[in-house]
Amino acid sequence: MTAGKKGNLLIVEDEKKISDITKAYLERDGYHVSVAETAERAIKLLKEPLDLIILDLMLPDIPGEELCRLIRQDSDIPIIMLTAKSAEEDRIKGLGMGADDYVVKPFSPRELVARVNALLRRTKKSAKTLSFNQGSLVIDVTTHEVKKNKEPVTLTPTEFRILLTLAERPLVVMSRHQLVNLVQGYDFEGYERTIDAHVKNLRQKIEDNPKEPVFIKTVYGLGYKFIGIRDEK
Repeated sequence: MTAGKKGNLLIVEDEKKISDITKAYLERDGYHVSVAETAERAIKLLKEPLDLIILDLMLPDIPGEELCRLIRQDSDIPIIMLTAKSAEEDRIKGLGMGADDYVVKPFSPRELVARVNALLRRTKKSAKTLSFNQGSLVIDVTTHEVKKNKEPVTLTPTEFRILLTLAERPLVVMSRHQLVNLVQGYDFEGYERTIDAHVKNLRQKIEDNPKEPVFIKTVYGLGYKFIGIRDEK
């Protein structure tokens, strides 16, 4: 696969008109873009180095939701879902599966490019490691790796950003609206409830007992706060 100046993207979309327009806008912005019309083709292209996937949910062979689950089994590559399903419950379900953003058809190609750029900016690495509760939770921002009791934990990019956003502000109560804006990078109207789905998934991965969390605490009526104890350097 030829490397794009800004990164390599995969569009999984069976409507040629949509994929052609989207591809053209993204390539104009400096990306190398591959297109898969089916989930089967997309799975083959996953063997290539990719920076982000734009995934339509209405595919001819298997549902896009199922493909998202398959990708998330062994990859934390950023995923933007592209779909005609506009109900809030559909968005919550899609983001809860591990997608990082959700774009409803019809959409503006320029807005999609902006969302791709924002998502990739947020997944860029910086250099530091955070350790909590005597090393039971370690967040390596350089490699985007998280370890629980020295064992690697696979987080989606959105889960990682929520965890890092909270961990960098210990004991500060963050509202759902604040988390949406900080994590998504822009006002994500109507998506505040998706934070709950992501936090639920996150707790399943980093807490010994998600019902009695020692890292992410719910502050009822307000939002969430990080209560882990930072280890001395």
